[in-house]
Amino acid sequence: MKTAIASKLLKVEGLRNEVSINVDHWGVPHIRAENLHDLFFAQGWNAARDRLWQIDLARKRGLGLLSRDFGPGYLEQDRASRLFLYRGDMAAEWRAYGPDAEEICAAFTEGINAYIDACDRGFIQLPPEFAVLGNRPDRWKAEDVVRIRTHCLVMNASSELMRSRVMTLAGQKLGAKLDVLRKGLSHGVTPTPVEGFNPAVMTDRVLRDYALAVTAVSFSKERLACTMEEADRWTVVASTGEVARSAFEQGSNNWAISAERTTTGRPILALDPHRTHTLPSIRYLVHLTMPGLDVIGAGEPTAPGISMGHNGTAAFALTIFNADQEDMYVYETAPDDPDSYAYDGGFLQMHVIPDVIPVKGYPDQTVQLKFTRHGPVVFQDPKQSRAFAVRTVLTDAGKAPYMASLAVMRATTHQQYTRSLEGWGAPAVNHIYADTSNTITWRPSGAIPVRENWDGLLPVPGDGRFEWKGYICPSKGPSEINPPRGFVATANAMNIPEDWSKSNPAVGYEWSDHSRHDTLHYELAQDKLVSLEDCMRLQCSTFSPIADRIIKAVSRLFEGVEIDSIWDLLRNWNGDLAAGSIPGALFEVWLSKHLGPLLARHDGADSHIIPLLMPFHSPSIAKWLENAAPDRKLTEGLKSSLVAAWTECSTLMGEDVTSWSWGRLHRLHLRHPLQSLVAEDWSLEPVERGGSGSALNYATYRASDFSVTAGPSVRMIIDVGNWDESLFINNPGQAGVPDSAHYADLISSWSRGEYKPLAYSTAKVDDVTAVKIILSPD
Repeated sequence: MKTAIASKLLKVEGLRNEVSINVDHWGVPHIRAENLHDLFFAQGWNAARDRLWQIDLARKRGLGLLSRDFGPGYLEQDRASRLFLYRGDMAAEWRAYGPDAEEICAAFTEGINAYIDACDRGFIQLPPEFAVLGNRPDRWKAEDVVRIRTHCLVMNASSELMRSRVMTLAGQKLGAKLDVLRKGLSHGVTPTPVEGFNPAVMTDRVLRDYALAVTAVSFSKERLACTMEEADRWTVVASTGEVARSAFEQGSNNWAISAERTTTGRPILALDPHRTHTLPSIRYLVHLTMPGLDVIGAGEPTAPGISMGHNGTAAFALTIFNADQEDMYVYETAPDDPDSYAYDGGFLQMHVIPDVIPVKGYPDQTVQLKFTRHGPVVFQDPKQSRAFAVRTVLTDAGKAPYMASLAVMRATTHQQYTRSLEGWGAPAVNHIYADTSNTITWRPSGAIPVRENWDGLLPVPGDGRFEWKGYICPSKGPSEINPPRGFVATANAMNIPEDWSKSNPAVGYEWSDHSRHDTLHYELAQDKLVSLEDCMRLQCSTFSPIADRIIKAVSRLFEGVEIDSIWDLLRNWNGDLAAGSIPGALFEVWLSKHLGPLLARHDGADSHIIPLLMPFHSPSIAKWLENAAPDRKLTEGLKSSLVAAWTECSTLMGEDVTSWSWGRLHRLHLRHPLQSLVAEDWSLEPVERGGSGSALNYATYRASDFSVTAGPSVRMIIDVGNWDESLFINNPGQAGVPDSAHYADLISSWSRGEYKPLAYSTAKVDDVTAVKIILSPD
C-alpha cells in the first residue's frame, strides 16, 4: 500500500509561477516548473534545503572567505584560493557556456539566496553546523558558480614536482627509472629536463600554496583559536607524497552498450564516478522538469543542471581523461626587483593585485597576489632570484568545471551532443553517450594544451621558449561512434588509438591503472547479452587484475625454489579482493608496504628516496616482476618481504589467520568535518570495503592505515528508452543535514551493492513520492 504523502506549501519571493518538488523515498527531488527561471531557481532553493552548509563552505573556500568567518588559521588558505580564481572577462566566460548560462546561474543563486532569506526570517531553521561555528551563510552571486575552480580535477603540476624531487635525490638517469615505480608513463617516454631547468630548484615549498588552494577545509579547536601571530603555521596540507597522490586517486568507470548486445533490446549506459569520499557526498541527484526539458541525474550541489544522467532521449556520462592540463614554470628574477622576471631576452613585470582579506577578530589583511603571463605565482625565492608559477587551463575563460553540461544535458541527437562538447573545458573527461536511436559514442573532451617542444612531465623555464600553442581542436580529437564490438567503455586508462597519437599532439603520458579498463572490455566482449543485473555486478566487482598478474609473475620467479608455507595462502588465490578475503588482506599489505620498497631498493633506491615513490604504482610493480629474470637476491628479497607482510598482518589482526579479512583493515570512515567540535555523533560507523584501485569497485586507501579514501559515491545504470527501469545509489545519502532522514539512509544499500529505482515518468515519480513541497510565488 502506498504510504501517505507529506505535503508542504511555502511562499517564496522571486518565483514567477508555482513549482513542485516531489522528494521520493530515497531523497531524490523531482522538480517541476513552468519556465527556465523557476526551474533553476527551485534547483538552487532545493540545493540549499539539503546541502546549505556544504555549499556555503565550498563557496567560502573557493572565494577565499574562510578567515572572515573562522579566524587567522584560515588566512593562508584564503590567500592561496584567491590565486586560482577566474579573473578574466566575464562576458567571454558566460558566452562559452551558451546563451542562457548566465540566466541559469542567476536563477540558481537567487534560489539559494531565497532559502537563506527564509532562514534569516526564522521561517526555516539553519543546519546545526552554523550554530556550532557561530557564523551565517552568505548570499551568492551568479559569477560565484563559475569563478571558483579549485575543486576541479586537473593534472599534473604535483607530479612534476615529485618527479623533480626524485631526480634530484637519485640523479637524472636513476631518478627517471625509479620514478616509474611511482607513476608509470605511456608511449615509452623518458622524462628529461629541458635546457635551463635544474630539478634541484623544486623544493617541497614550491607547491605549498597550490596544495592549500585545492585541499578541503579542516576544523579543530586549535585552528579556530589560532591568533594572527600563528597564522603562518596553518599552511601544511600533508607530506609532499600525499599531495602528489591526491590528483591521481580520482577515477571512474563508464560504459554504453548497443541494443544488439543487451537483454533489454535497448542500449544500457552505466556510470560510477569516483572521487574522494566525503560526508555529505560530493554528488547529488536531482530531476529537473519543465516544458521542453526533462533531465535526471547527478552533479555537484554547487552548480545548476546535471553532468551525468539522461534527458528522456539520450543518456550521458563521464570519467576523467588524463590529459595534462597544467605546467610548472620556473623564472629567473631580477636581483634588484623580485617582481621582474626574464622573458624573451628581456624582463617582464609580474601583475600584482593587492587584495584585502577580512579576518575574524582582527583588522582586514592586505595580501599581494602575483601573476606572470602564465599564471599565479605560487612561490618566490628572492635570495636565489627565482619564482615559480602554475599554468593551468582553469584560469582561462570557459573552463569552469562541468559548466558545459548545461548544453550536454539538453542534447537529444548525436549531432547536438557533439556540438555541445566543443565547449567543454575542464576537467578533461571521457564522455560517453547512448540514445533511443541506438547510437552510442565515446568522445574525450576538454581543453588540451599543445606543447610543441617539451613533454609536460617536468617544470620548464618561463623565459618564453616553452609556450602552449593553443588547445587541440575539439572536432579533431579522437572519438568512436557505434563501434563493431557493440560497446564503449572507459576507466581512466590510456585509450587513445595509436593511429591518432601518431599524427596529433600528445595528450598526456600519466594515466591510471589500466586494470579496470581491461576488466570492462573483457567482460563486455563476452559472447552473451548484457543485462542491467550484469552491470550492477560489474560496478560492484572486487576482482583485481593486478593481484592476478603479480601472483603469476612471482610464481614464475619462485619456480624450483623452496618457499615458506605463507605463499600457499596466495598461490591459488583467485585475485578477488572481497571484504571477507583472507589472502586479499595479506596481498594488499604486501603490495602497499613491502613489495614496492623491495623493487625500488633492487633498482638502487636509497631509503630517503622510497617515501617519495609511495604509494607505488601497482601496474609498474606488476610489469617489473613480469619482466624480471630469476635471481637469487630478488627471490630471497621476495620471500623476506612476504614474511614481513605476514608479520604485519599478525600484528594488525592477530595470530589467528582465520580471523583475518581485507575489510578489517580496509574500511571507509565517513567523518563529519565538525565531529571534533560537537558532542553529538554526526559521523558514521566505519564500513568494511573490498576492492582497491585496480578493481571496478574502486577503493583506494592510505598506505599508512589502509583507510579507504576514494571511490564511487553515486552509481547509475540507465535503461535507455525504458527510463523507469533505471537504477541508482548515492552514498551515504542525499541530504547533508545530520538530523535528516536522508543523511545516511543509503550507506548500507551502497555497501551491499543494492540499487534504488531512478523514477522518471510522472506516474512513477508520483508513485514513489514521500514528501511534496509546493513553492508558491509570494
